[in-house]
Amino acid sequence: MQVLATDVRNRVMTLVKSILEKNAIAEQVDPDTRLVDVGLTSMDMVNLMLGVEAEFDFTIPQSEITPENFQSVRTLEAMIVDQLQAAA
Repeated sequence: MQVLATDVRNRVMTLVKSILEKNAIAEQVDPDTRLVDVGLTSMDMVNLMLGVEAEFDFTIPQSEITPENFQSVRTLEAMIVDQLQAAA
């Protein structure tokens, strides 16, 4: 299961970095960096949510679309892994 979590983290980091690049934001992001602290807006969070759904080919349940789950790459990773395991 560790391999899955690492893969999820890498893919989420790529999505976040892509959004930052589009906004010309050159902040360093690690798994625990608060996404709002590096400049992601509410619209960016919507784009991140849609990007996660497309990247991992699942719909995030309404109950999981919370500020807590979208705080950092690590919180997103945990939510995604939980959803993928539930679907398996």
